[in-house]
Amino acid sequence: MITVFTDSSPNGFKVTIALEELGLPYTLEQINLHAGEQRQSSFLAINPHGRIPVLRDEQTGVTLFESSAILLYLAEKTGRLLPEALTARWEAIKWLQFHSASMGPILGQRVHFELFAPTRLREAIDRYRSLSEEAFATLDRHLSSRVFLAGDSYSIADIATFGWTHIAVICGFGFEHHRHLTRWHDAVARRPAVGRGVMLPAPATGP
Repeated sequence: MITVFTDSSPNGFKVTIALEELGLPYTLEQINLHAGEQRQSSFLAINPHGRIPVLRDEQTGVTLFESSAILLYLAEKTGRLLPEALTARWEAIKWLQFHSASMGPILGQRVHFELFAPTRLREAIDRYRSLSEEAFATLDRHLSSRVFLAGDSYSIADIATFGWTHIAVICGFGFEHHRHLTRWHDAVARRPAVGRGVMLPAPATGP
């Protein structure tokens, strides 16, 4: 049995979406971030950095944190959501890493400085607005000539990226002027497993 320790957040949604897409049986353990449960010793024992999500696979004895590592593990475990062809496979991994290194962190900082920081720092807000727009533009150009990030195949790169475009929409960080990115986002959002995944453990809400 797989156990997922998570909460309603973009990084958590990546894992619940993937599990719903794969149809794997799993148990969900909610870690209430607002209550600070991620800092309790029982959770720090499985992720010393105190962040969700964490996946524990009793069948293999593997415990993982970091959402991209979890997505790669699930793809390798099932042989799905990662193309077999060499070029397409590395396209998926490349865009998964783009998300992990650039898009996700940038949008995370934008959410903080624009919506939650106790002091509104104009320089920080402008910086992360500009950087997120650059990331959206990069994705839009890439998606102008392909259906999904790795080409014709829906993959863990799409799941990871959607986790944050979903939150961007909720937070009012619109990207409607990027029509290829919008087309892709809307297509992924219509997938039944995605619709289920973003409801676990509860829908995300704006500030």
